[in-house]
Amino acid sequence: MSFSTYPIRSVTERTDKPLPRGRWPATLAAVKQVVDEGLDLRQATVIVGENGAGKSTVVEAIAAAYGLSPEGGSTGARHSTRVSESVLSHHLQLIRNVGTSRRGYFLRAETMHGFFTYLEDNPGRVPDPVFHEMSHGESFLEIVKERFHGQGLWVLDEPESALSFQGCLGLVGLLKEILAQPGSQLVMSTHSPLLAALPGAQILEVGPWGLRDMAWEDLDVVNHWKSFMAAPERYLRHL
Repeated sequence: MSFSTYPIRSVTERTDKPLPRGRWPATLAAVKQVVDEGLDLRQATVIVGENGAGKSTVVEAIAAAYGLSPEGGSTGARHSTRVSESVLSHHLQLIRNVGTSRRGYFLRAETMHGFFTYLEDNPGRVPDPVFHEMSHGESFLEIVKERFHGQGLWVLDEPESALSFQGCLGLVGLLKEILAQPGSQLVMSTHSPLLAALPGAQILEVGPWGLRDMAWEDLDVVNHWKSFMAAPERYLRHL
C-alpha cells in the first residue's frame, strides 16, 4: 500500500458538530456538497468560479480548520482585525495522511496590508523584508518565496488580485518548485485561467451545481477569456 506524503487527504463534516442547514453558508451549493459528500484533496487543488459561488468560503474554512489564521499566516499567527470569515471551519474535520507535517501558511490578497503590519509588529528571529515598501505584487511573491517551503499545507485565496500577468507566471513557477518538494500540498482559489493551468493540479469548478472536476480547457473562465480576446467588441458593446 502506498501512502501520500502531503497533509490532508479529505475534508468531511464533523459528526459531533454538523453545520446547520437552511442558512448561510450551507445555502451555497459548494458548501452543502462539502458537508454532505466530503471533498477529496490531491497534492494540488485549484478551485475556480464566479464571485459569490463559495470558492473562497471553502478555501478559507479549510485553512482555518487546519489551524491557520483566517486573515493570513501560519499556525502560530494570531493576526485578527475584523472577523468576517464564516463558521464553516468549526464544522469541518480534516482527514490527515499519517505522519505528515502540520506546518502551513495561508495568504490572501484582501488582508495583506494588515497582515504585513502584524509581521512588522511581531518580528521573528530572522528579520522579514519590509513588505510595506514593496509593490502589492512584489510583496506577495516575496512572502511566498520566504514562507512557502518544505513540507506543509500552502493555501492561497485569489492571489491574482495582487499580480500582473508576469506576476502570475512567476507565481506558477514558484508553486511548481514548492510542489516538487515531498510532503507539500496546495489549495488555491482563483479567477485566473493562468493560475488554474498549474501543471498537475486537480481543478474544481464551483457554481450552482456545487463543485465539479473539470479539465482546464473546459472551464467557463477559460472559454470566456478566449472569446473575449478573439472579439472584445462583442462583450463591450453590451456594457
